[in-house]
Amino acid sequence: MTPAEITTFINEKGIKLIDFKFADLLGTWQHFTTTLNEYSEDIFTDGLGFDGSSIRGWRVIHASDMLVIPDPTTAWIDPFNAEPTLSFICTIQDPVTREPYDRDPRGVAEKAEAYLKSTGIADTAYFGPEAEFFIFDDVRYDYSSNGSYHSVDSVEGIWNTAREEFPNLGHKIRHKEGYFPVAPTDTLQDIRNEMCLELEKAGVPIERQHHEVASAGQAEIDIRYAPLKIMGDYMMYYKYILKNVAKKYNKVVTLMPKPLFGDNGSGMHTHSSLWKDGKPLFAGDKYAGLSEMALFYIGGLLKHAPAMTAIMNPTTNSYKRLVPGFEAPVNLAYSARNRSAAIRIPTYSQNPKAKRVEFRPPDPAATSYLAFAALLLAGLDGIQNRIDPGDPLDKNLYELPPEELAKVPTVPDSLLGALETLEGDHEFLLKGDVFTQDFIDNWIEMKKKEYDALRLRPHPYEFYMYFDL
Repeated sequence: MTPAEITTFINEKGIKLIDFKFADLLGTWQHFTTTLNEYSEDIFTDGLGFDGSSIRGWRVIHASDMLVIPDPTTAWIDPFNAEPTLSFICTIQDPVTREPYDRDPRGVAEKAEAYLKSTGIADTAYFGPEAEFFIFDDVRYDYSSNGSYHSVDSVEGIWNTAREEFPNLGHKIRHKEGYFPVAPTDTLQDIRNEMCLELEKAGVPIERQHHEVASAGQAEIDIRYAPLKIMGDYMMYYKYILKNVAKKYNKVVTLMPKPLFGDNGSGMHTHSSLWKDGKPLFAGDKYAGLSEMALFYIGGLLKHAPAMTAIMNPTTNSYKRLVPGFEAPVNLAYSARNRSAAIRIPTYSQNPKAKRVEFRPPDPAATSYLAFAALLLAGLDGIQNRIDPGDPLDKNLYELPPEELAKVPTVPDSLLGALETLEGDHEFLLKGDVFTQDFIDNWIEMKKKEYDALRLRPHPYEFYMYFDL
């Protein structure tokens, strides 16, 4: 909608409040709300001021004034407010220079799209993430100087086969056997359906939903592919709507990559492709029906994947998922159909428009705008420098002999390892000023503090292993 259309919409729908949402550096929506007394069509150009010093990873207190600029095309009636509330997704500007704020994730996505067009290689980058999540019935955790504790629970959890449930009807999902069961084993069909319908009301097109592999309520809802920034917006709606629909059912959603030991974690396999003048650029006569450009794009992803994990797998918990054997490929190879490779070429359709590259290591803890921007820049670097991805590896990488597996590079096995790789490999992210050196330095500093926060604390399993020494 245009600003004028929004004014008419407000009057027609009896809107009473306006809500302004924006993503912090870690990919969580922040917001503030005004009455209609603060509304005018000027806000779409002039913005509204706020204090950015308390937003995670943002301004220091002596330079904290910032502007939110609402995007009129994102207007949406938020169903989780009691009073009629019109919601906007916003980008952030410096109030003095009126330049985009370089730590605003949505602004990074905008700059990535502008840089893509400036290269002349393509004019649109499409992304299609497959974000997984868990729906739990209960979550409890605590940490103190002399103890630590966490527990999650689900009526579907295999550990509840003997629990008194007045009555316990069974139908618990065994570890790694949660893919596509029907009711009554799948207890969450209605919740996932409501999530899908609410997402579509927000303008997010849904392809499908289903139970995922793990026990205890793992799920996936797939969004139809869209351009980079729009898909970043979609993923913000995704997290917000999933969590609030779950709350209606007295349940809780987490996108934490590895909440359970010994079962599959939650990934965000991300499909991408480049288009120009309405035509797909990744279809051709090379391996798996790819173009030469697509192979160079893959070359860029493989080269920069270790550094990108610091952005696409941004938590210490992410690296508890990035281990062999759980459909979370750590081996940097590419292949058609093979899900044990970090890069897969889907072969569901031979239509040139469907030709795309699936990058499998990312997880849904990532800030979506940043993850998609980093992936695009790595691929573009591959195209610009004609990076050869080498030969495909059409074998099960989990079953390779040790001498063969040793020749296949891998992603880092810890957040610290990823950050150290990013320190030495981030020039590709600085192209077009998409990411700035300040952004990279701030990200590394912030994430190293997270790594240290975990490293300094005793772990319960250490008592199991070492207390009797």
